[in-house]
Amino acid sequence: MFNDKQNQVLAYELDSSRIKSRSKGNVSLSYLEGFDVIETANKIFGFGNWDYNITSLTQVSQELNHNQNNVLCYKAVINITVHDIQHSKSVTREDVGFGTGIAKTLADAHEGGAKEAVTDAIKRTLRSFGNQFGNSLYDKSRKHQNQSQQMVQPQQYTQQPQTQQIPPQQQQYQQQPTQQMQNNTPQDYASLYNLGLTIMEQGQNLVVLGDDIFTKKDSIKACGFRWDGATKMWYKPINQQEAA
Repeated sequence: MFNDKQNQVLAYELDSSRIKSRSKGNVSLSYLEGFDVIETANKIFGFGNWDYNITSLTQVSQELNHNQNNVLCYKAVINITVHDIQHSKSVTREDVGFGTGIAKTLADAHEGGAKEAVTDAIKRTLRSFGNQFGNSLYDKSRKHQNQSQQMVQPQQYTQQPQTQQIPPQQQQYQQQPTQQMQNNTPQDYASLYNLGLTIMEQGQNLVVLGDDIFTKKDSIKACGFRWDGATKMWYKPINQQEAA
């Protein structure tokens, strides 16, 4: 009954930007809004090529909640007919929907419950036409995302590695294996160890490592170490140590 273009659109995957979500208890529910479903039907079937009838609209229950608001529940049965362009063929679907109206006045509670039930029934009836009307949302094996883009595309957060020039002295540190000074550590470094610092051998230099290192600079400088602004490290050439 549908033409090739309509069949193609009906078979498309649901656009995640159309999906909304709400919590019910401890469960997160995905859904399409009523206006979105009606707008989609107009786009796919065409204005005037589909219609719906309210087969029945029944009040199911009425009570007062703890805030003394009226709570009314309605049940609606909707019949939807979709025609082809020439209106020579048609297909009819029917489903049920429920709605709850909560308000201080009975009139407002009735209005809210009845409208919600009809909208819910329209959405449930149209979903029989496939993904574009939210049928895939009932597949619990799929994970859906709402319009806030909880599912972020990789390119939105993956940063490309940046090319950075490394100072020659830092390259020397990176190319040479790092070893911790042990038995060959002079006794005058004991003051640095007492401060919780560590002396490491990197290439042709000794470097100082530790926490809050800059606040201990006076003690480090007293041991003959110099600050390298390029590598952000305190260093001392090994040959200087041997000469000492």
